Amino acid sequence: MIVAIGGPPGSGKTTVGERFAAAHGYVLVSAGQKFRARAKERGLSLEAFGAAAASDPEIDRALDRAVFEEVLREDAAGRDVVVEGRLQAHLLAARRIPCLKVLIDAPLAVRAQRIAGREKTSAKAAEKEIVERARLERSRYKSLYGIDLEDRSLYDLVIDSSDKTPDQIVDLVWARVGG
Repeated sequence: MIVAIGGPPGSGKTTVGERFAAAHGYVLVSAGQKFRARAKERGLSLEAFGAAAASDPEIDRALDRAVFEEVLREDAAGRDVVVEGRLQAHLLAARRIPCLKVLIDAPLAVRAQRIAGREKTSAKAAEKEIVERARLERSRYKSLYGIDLEDRSLYDLVIDSSDKTPDQIVDLVWARVGG
């Protein structure tokens, strides 16, 4: 079984993906972690690396290819996989790979508070960063893959994380998987 968890920055998708994998014996494939690692390798902030990706489409293509290949390898080996990332549900659906597609979201102010706490910055600065990142990503992914990140119709399950703990969300996803 493949579970694809998507959502905007600060929605909780990485936390839920990690906890879901640990609780249910799934292999975690994290596009977000891979993106952060590649930014760090280049000595760039997430914003600067995102800007570099906007001018060099091969950055996104290579990352997305690596994530997709890892998911397929794990699945072919008979392991259950949870993959988290902004695009993963879209990319798997485009390739007709069966999976449960989950969107986790929360209002901008809630997501900004979470990121501010994690990054040790102000909520106002985090909100500004989220808005700019979303603008760049929307344009980038539309241009690169024809994906509209605002389109929720693709998802099998949409969860507002603003009033739920990560473990409650894990339980909701698990119930949908059939656990």
